[in-house]
Amino acid sequence: MKKQNNIVEIEESVGFKRPSNIFDKIVINSFSLVTFSMSILLTILISLATFTRYILKGDLYGYEEWVKLLAFWLYFSGAAIGAFNGTHVSADLVQSYVPDGKLKRFLVFLKDLVTVGVTGLFVWYGYDFFMFGFRGPLGTGVAIPMTTIWRIPLWTSYLAVFLGLIFMLYYFSVYLFKSAKELFLGGSK
Repeated sequence: MKKQNNIVEIEESVGFKRPSNIFDKIVINSFSLVTFSMSILLTILISLATFTRYILKGDLYGYEEWVKLLAFWLYFSGAAIGAFNGTHVSADLVQSYVPDGKLKRFLVFLKDLVTVGVTGLFVWYGYDFFMFGFRGPLGTGVAIPMTTIWRIPLWTSYLAVFLGLIFMLYYFSVYLFKSAKELFLGGSK
């Protein structure tokens, strides 16, 4: 049991936290699987392109389209995991330099409020971005934007952006709720 506690302490100290409810378990495990899979696929694809170009003196025609698609899924699924863990870059000078008390709780709440507001704006534009790719420029499903070589519909990449932003907004809102609770009901910070 002692070893188990040490593992949990190490995981928490590096910013990793375990999902506690079934929704978070499904979401975070799904995004973890996507992130891991995309990392492996990108590594293989870029290595194959490098091998083809420099060893075989050939060209892996159109591989950039697949790299972009996989990279979108990697980045935005990782961003959702980062939002869950609370490891996104933020104004943490407050945590380091402001003493515990009402001012610190207010500044953390304000940071969380701004983060939720900006992410909400990004979700709004992410939806428009996805629907442009899904319905096309006229909104009729005609002339759907696709990649040049492999004809991959661009909405497949835009979906990664939109889903990642939705779950980032959700987890940032959870942190906002916690900081509001600490601010208005009193807390340790």
